[in-house]
Amino acid sequence: MLRKYFVNLHVNNCIMNTKLTLNIDQTVIEDAKFYAKNNRVSLSKLIENYLLSLTQKEDEKCKISPLVESLTGVINLDKNDYKKEYSDYLSKKYS
Repeated sequence: MLRKYFVNLHVNNCIMNTKLTLNIDQTVIEDAKFYAKNNRVSLSKLIENYLLSLTQKEDEKCKISPLVESLTGVINLDKNDYKKEYSDYLSKKYS
């Protein structure tokens, strides 16, 4: 049995509540309600976040700040065996 549900949509950071009718299998709806209740989120918000994650552009998903980008490559850990160095440090400290 299919049921119809309404979803609130957000458009361009302006909240614009729009009704959307979806046909979803009854068991999927029940499971989604259970999940939403356990995670203290509304079913509408859950669906909205899922749709947003699907439609969000790749560059918007992972923006790197200029500071982090400027630090990229500053430390090269490949040359040093940091685990051995740390082990040596602890051996000296506690011997």
